[in-house]
Amino acid sequence: MLISVIMVTWNSGATVRHTLDSFFSQTYGPKELVVVDGGSRDDTMEIVKSYPQTNITWISEPDRGMYDALNKGLKLASGDAIGVLNSDDTYHRPTSLEAIGCGLMKADTVHGHLNFVTDHETKTISRVWQGQARPRHGFRAGWMPGHPTFYVKRHVVEAVGPFDVALETSSDYDWMLRALEVHRFSSHLIDEVLIDMQQGGRSTSGVTSYLHHNLEALRARQKWLKAGLIDYALFAKPLRKVGQFLVVKP
Repeated sequence: MLISVIMVTWNSGATVRHTLDSFFSQTYGPKELVVVDGGSRDDTMEIVKSYPQTNITWISEPDRGMYDALNKGLKLASGDAIGVLNSDDTYHRPTSLEAIGCGLMKADTVHGHLNFVTDHETKTISRVWQGQARPRHGFRAGWMPGHPTFYVKRHVVEAVGPFDVALETSSDYDWMLRALEVHRFSSHLIDEVLIDMQQGGRSTSGVTSYLHHNLEALRARQKWLKAGLIDYALFAKPLRKVGQFLVVKP
């Protein structure tokens, strides 16, 4: 099973080498990296081009933001399965893609645990996302997979379609909701940490962005699940994350 990993970059020179090293250290064989660069003005693309090009497909051109870039990546990806590795994140272990590949033999989609780290030099953990198997009411109950750990088979991408570029910070939530709630594809929890995510991304960079993300997520539930003006998940989704700041693993 060829796994395509989409990496969106824009002026990512300070972190992208960690991400590339992580991808190329994966023991899983049939893999490709699809780099979608937004026209970086730093040394991002020079770093990308310095790595073996047999496993990389890349483009560098202006885009309309992260989700527009991800849509370009979906079109370029040739794998039997597809996932996303942010340009400031890394795989947790060299065997993470192995675990993902094995998991995709059991279900249409997989997800796992996620560590938020302050940086990739010290790997100091600031928060732990403990993935959970999909509960009965799924997204209505405030549940969601950690998107950096979410990998899907190609037929899922073909059914769900592109990311909604009208959403600024929660189009990944909307996409996963469509895959699991609207199309009802099966999911499998990989019971291990798959990704180290560097703290400070757009959806984790402050209270304002956090509130904006949750209101956009509500809009997605209103659109696809016919949620009301206010629903249970609006409160349950943030409450599920409280424990992430209390349980820190070495």
